[in-house]
Amino acid sequence: MADELVRRAQRFVNSYNVPGIPKVDEDGQTSWTIMYALTRALQYELRMDTLSDTFGPLTLSTLQSQYPVINGGNTQANVNRIVQSGLYCKGYDGGEIDGTFNDRVSAAVTKLKQNMGVDAAYPGDGVTPKVFKALLTMDPYVVVEDGTEQIRSIQQWMNARYINRANFFIIPCDGNFSRDVQKALLFAIQFELGMSDDVATGAFGPMTQAGLRNNTLSQGSSGTWVQLFSAAMVFNRRDGVSFTSSFDSALSSRVSEFQTFVNLPVTGRGDYQTWAELLVSTGDATRRGIACDCITEITAARAQTLLANGYQIVGRYLSDVPNSTLNKQIKPGELATIASNGLHVFPIYQTYGGEASYFSRYQGQADAFAAIDWARYFGFRTGTRIYFAVDFDALDYQVTDNIIPHFVGIKDTIDQFGHEYQIGIYGPRNVCSRVGSAGLTSASFVSGMSTGFSGNLGYPMPVDWAFDQISTISVGSGAGGIEIDNDIASGRDGGQNAFNPGSTVSQLDVGFDMTKKDALLTDIQTYLVSIGVPEQGMPELPGIYPNTTTDAFNTVIQYDYLFTSLARNLRMRKALILCPVLWEIRHLTAADTAADALVIDHYTGGVSPKNDSSTGLGQIFAATAIVARNYCVLQGIVSGSIMDPSKESDLWTVWQKLHADDTYNISTAALVLLQAASDINVARPGLDTSEADSTKILARYNGTGSDAAEYGNQLIGLYRVFEKYFAPLRNQ
Repeated sequence: MADELVRRAQRFVNSYNVPGIPKVDEDGQTSWTIMYALTRALQYELRMDTLSDTFGPLTLSTLQSQYPVINGGNTQANVNRIVQSGLYCKGYDGGEIDGTFNDRVSAAVTKLKQNMGVDAAYPGDGVTPKVFKALLTMDPYVVVEDGTEQIRSIQQWMNARYINRANFFIIPCDGNFSRDVQKALLFAIQFELGMSDDVATGAFGPMTQAGLRNNTLSQGSSGTWVQLFSAAMVFNRRDGVSFTSSFDSALSSRVSEFQTFVNLPVTGRGDYQTWAELLVSTGDATRRGIACDCITEITAARAQTLLANGYQIVGRYLSDVPNSTLNKQIKPGELATIASNGLHVFPIYQTYGGEASYFSRYQGQADAFAAIDWARYFGFRTGTRIYFAVDFDALDYQVTDNIIPHFVGIKDTIDQFGHEYQIGIYGPRNVCSRVGSAGLTSASFVSGMSTGFSGNLGYPMPVDWAFDQISTISVGSGAGGIEIDNDIASGRDGGQNAFNPGSTVSQLDVGFDMTKKDALLTDIQTYLVSIGVPEQGMPELPGIYPNTTTDAFNTVIQYDYLFTSLARNLRMRKALILCPVLWEIRHLTAADTAADALVIDHYTGGVSPKNDSSTGLGQIFAATAIVARNYCVLQGIVSGSIMDPSKESDLWTVWQKLHADDTYNISTAALVLLQAASDINVARPGLDTSEADSTKILARYNGTGSDAAEYGNQLIGLYRVFEKYFAPLRNQ
């Protein structure tokens, strides 16, 4: 929503016609763009040689030398206007942006400093350089979103106590634990340890660690150190903890609970390991866990090394990265070696996953199908949890836009086609917590040793954590030597040490070789023309068919991963699923579209009596889909709820998904074919189904009678065209 007062600030900054001060959109929206522009305007007014978005040390020192306190009496009008504009962008009364530091501006600055907690350190209405720096940020100083007043009070306390230290700057007072707040807490600890301003860095380095080892707190302790410790507990969202200067029995009890949660020795004291766990995502990085993960094959010698070093559980990868030389996949016989040596294993699925663009709902579906395929191939049993990796510093908006849709795709696929497996996630704390809170995973494998990730800084440990990866170490020597990631285990996932014989992947369909795409299209066009289906339209009904053969082909080929995955999962031929879908797309008519509109009208308060139609890529009736899915659920082929094809609420639910969700429609087409075979007493379609039976199954997809029989005969020819290209790929 546009704010007219912010728009005034934008108009003011746009009044500068100065190289280095960019024009901003006058949209009335507060953003870093306007704050950066105001920073550049201030630098210009300070006569600095270089203008930049950064309010850095030079800007601060220059401001300090020229205007140590801005209250209107000693500043030029444009500097006052920058203050007024910043106040407007922060939600305070800026006093008309007229260059006058009047009573309204004075009251706003006074309120701003109270909200920051620095009013005692900076009494009066003056804008000091550090206040000005904070003013030109997007940091809030009132509680926002999920913030709490208790966290805000701690933020204000730190601002008040440490603001006069040279390298401590005003932190947000929004009631939320964040990267900046975590760094400020470390600065505070370093200041209390007696570090000078040129030594304190805000990092959890050796001096800070040594100092904390000498500051164990227990019942009866009091003072600033208890305040800092209780603040860390509050920041980590520990229930029942108050910000306090007294280490009493209540705080000790909460500390014991926290130590139990993160699997530390339960002492009830603020000892070094507890401090470390509260302050940095690795905790005490020298701590040894009982779990590990690695890209290296676990041989018998390496298994004995792991056991000798206290390891019980090892994470191994289900697949390699395509077109990569990295050889990390579980090796033949390796799981038997792991089990026979008394170790357990948990599977990890990761191919790429190193940037936001990789993640989407469709990629999640593809990853889930691949993970199911490999987990069954290696013989992982029912109940195994597969950890899907998010191996980059995902920002919060990327979690919303990319990661959560990706895991929606994973969950939809696992729930239907791999229901024997559970879903885990590997990633930074925030990513794991958000995906878990969305109900998409059942446990987290935290990439704790990525201490610089913004998704780890300022975020508490996920409540469902199973493993916490805190360091990379080498153990053993010679044939038993191995480099591992050292993981702390919570006990939520004990891994697996017994496996099924495993399944075969030979003769299963594989992804299409896209270099042969044009040749396949040409052969499809040639075949369809031979049976009276030209590239475009139909001779007997000109203008009725909107899709060309090329359109239909391009649509199905973009879903090759899905057709391949379904065929592999269901152990049937990809061509069998492709044929009716391509045919129905090519034969879509205006009448089909009109029928869909009537169904929508029926369910949205209109007068149409039509409650079902063949819809989506595979032109499937909702009732047909329900019957097919019910059959497959009862046969244990897929998982899902039994629905009633005579119940309009069920019809409407399924119809909408068929109509709008291509993945759901294509997967339903596969299930319709399975149910069709049963309906006509033909064996379930498999890898060796005869052409005669395939013809009958394809015919039943269309219905019964002579028209359906003709449909089957036409599609089996199309099946042969696809198999001309698919069969050789299976044999490579």
